[in-house]
Amino acid sequence: MVTAVVGANWGDEGKGKITDMLGQESDIIVRFQGGSNAGHTIVNNYGKFALHILPSGVFYNHTTSIIGNGVALNIPDLIREIKSIVDRGVPMPKILVSDRAQIVMPYHILFDQCEEERLAGKSFGSTKSGIAPFYSDKYAKIGFQVSELFLDDEDLLAKIRQVLSVKNVILEHLYKKPAIDENEILNTLHEYRDMIAPYVCDVSTFLQKSLKEGKRVLLEGQLGTLKDPDHGIYPMVTSSSTLAAYGAIGAGIPPYEIKRIVTVVKAYSSAVGAGEFISEIFGEEADELRNRGGDGGEFGATTGRPRRMGWFDAVASRYGCRMQGATDVALTVLDVLGYLEKIPVCVGYEIDGEVTKDFPVTAKLAKAKPVYEVLDGWKCDIRGIRKYEDLPENCRKYIEFIEKELGVNITMVSNGPKREDIIYR
Repeated sequence: MVTAVVGANWGDEGKGKITDMLGQESDIIVRFQGGSNAGHTIVNNYGKFALHILPSGVFYNHTTSIIGNGVALNIPDLIREIKSIVDRGVPMPKILVSDRAQIVMPYHILFDQCEEERLAGKSFGSTKSGIAPFYSDKYAKIGFQVSELFLDDEDLLAKIRQVLSVKNVILEHLYKKPAIDENEILNTLHEYRDMIAPYVCDVSTFLQKSLKEGKRVLLEGQLGTLKDPDHGIYPMVTSSSTLAAYGAIGAGIPPYEIKRIVTVVKAYSSAVGAGEFISEIFGEEADELRNRGGDGGEFGATTGRPRRMGWFDAVASRYGCRMQGATDVALTVLDVLGYLEKIPVCVGYEIDGEVTKDFPVTAKLAKAKPVYEVLDGWKCDIRGIRKYEDLPENCRKYIEFIEKELGVNITMVSNGPKREDIIYR
């Protein structure tokens, strides 16, 4: 059986914790898209970790962690991250990297930085991790697959020259930067080959064989529906599909194998980067929610940037769950809201004088204003509660209101950052 853990919103929903938790009952955990541009925060018996490219279930001895072919693979980041968790007492995990995964090159990061500088105030809010240039090259068919690291130097140099014939023109004439040396790139690829060689595998064959053997596979998505390049708030999106459906492609398995799609939804809203955010709040109201939120505040696990804050957006979240094909929902960071007397929930968008409950395209989204319904808060700390019936009445009403708005059962409620801070319904 294959389960996918994906986000409904802008990312930062708490997928890392849910993946870490579900990893206990999984044999294989797969990162299927994105790169080291996002961070999944985990709090377990080893400590607190911000993972950027390793799957969030990497802390279990019984699991195999896989980097799928859909991932933007930054090899030095991966090796550093493995070392960082082992240095803190985590047993060396079993890791496999798809031979079809493509590699984030140093010039991808350079181009990402140059383009954000060029765009200045009209930038996309990139993490400058090289993700957009990486995927551009992948689909322009000038990227490097892991398998190509093992080519003869003659063949590698031929491809490097092909790539640099384009890159250097842009670097020198658009960005006014020095040209890239082909031998420097060749040496980098040799270093990457030696670093990644112990982990390389035909992941698709491994996974399909494992499924025939009855192994339990968990797919971990990065970011959320609203950052999907097809169905999100384009162009303020990421560069790979954030939908569970892409999990089959990014892992190399048949789509019908995905039986369960756990879509993670935050009890309020947050976002990193630019783009429309209808229920966004500002000033002291936002600062208080940001400082109380997440685990130690709502700041990007990769960039450290303060996250943009907002109230729960039922319009965006319902759309996010629908596009993911959610079979059930995990509601996270509910404990954060315990300080509020009243809790606004965005239940509709007013666009040109009409109220809609359907999530519109970006051009219409720019004109949308939130329509709120205000619920009573519960004014107490709910951390440590393990049974749903032990939650305060207003807290249960809030959960049930959100569940009705989403139209999908909320089967898990996270009321704290630790692995055990979870209520099953």
